[in-house]
Amino acid sequence: MAEPFWPRKSPHFLACRRAVRLCWQTSHGGDTGGPVVIGLSGGPDSLALVAAALAEGVPVLAVVVNHNLQEGSAQVAGEAAVQARALGASTRIVHVDVDVERGGSVEAAARQARYAALFEVAAEAAGDRAEVWVAHTADDQAETLLLGALRGNPSGMLQRSGNLVRPFLYLRRADTVGACTELHLHPWHDPMNADPAFRRVAMRTEIIPALSELLGGDAVPALARTADRIAQSNEVIRELASASTEMDCEELAGLPAVVRRFRIHAWLVEKHVHPNGAQLDAIERLVTHWRGQVGVELAGSQAVKREAGRLVVVPCGREVAR
Repeated sequence: MAEPFWPRKSPHFLACRRAVRLCWQTSHGGDTGGPVVIGLSGGPDSLALVAAALAEGVPVLAVVVNHNLQEGSAQVAGEAAVQARALGASTRIVHVDVDVERGGSVEAAARQARYAALFEVAAEAAGDRAEVWVAHTADDQAETLLLGALRGNPSGMLQRSGNLVRPFLYLRRADTVGACTELHLHPWHDPMNADPAFRRVAMRTEIIPALSELLGGDAVPALARTADRIAQSNEVIRELASASTEMDCEELAGLPAVVRRFRIHAWLVEKHVHPNGAQLDAIERLVTHWRGQVGVELAGSQAVKREAGRLVVVPCGREVAR
């Protein structure tokens, strides 16, 4: 396959390459022991990431995860793979089944299935040192902060979280879109990204522009910086609150509130349970304001209850042993 032609004058693509270069240089000295797996949706962000990584000499395995949730998704996946191969990447298409548990969302279930598939392919390709790169931008970071805040849990994403890397996290979406234009790529535009019925879309198209108008300038940089600081602080707290298999309520009650909450959340995530803010509040009250509550019902026909002075996850309907 002939080497792709990288344009000499391409300011947006250059910004993408610089972002990739910085991440690649800090990834095991630029050697992960195998290809970097890049999650490729076919949209402008992930296409630009594949192109920038290849231009910087990164060995790329572009993995397209087909969730089979939309009509024509197989065709979209195939076209994304074709464009990645034309750029010089190895590609793979993985089909997954999205299992939406009771009380969960399609978006969350799809994300869980997607990441599981990406890390499975990465482990096959490069073992323990495998890295998965995804194309979240500063605009995504700003949206994540505000959406989390509305759920009572303002949050952010780390650029590097274990073997998950977000090279574009300090880059604007305008650069990825501009890079695709400069490279004459034809990204897929998900129609769901234009539907304001989805909270993230409404945040992107209505709320953040309104905040920018209120400020008299672009609101995204400040929001993204705030999200970054929160993500870094949360990482420190997570280390202090490393999950314990013995969720002793007396011990938990003696912890600072923020550490206690993180420990409960980490314990549940290890059990593949992802509670929302209201559920976490109720679970915490089992520890701090125990009045014989029957427990807190979660998705997947499970519940958290207090039994013999400890928190336990049990099937819904189980009697509480006080």
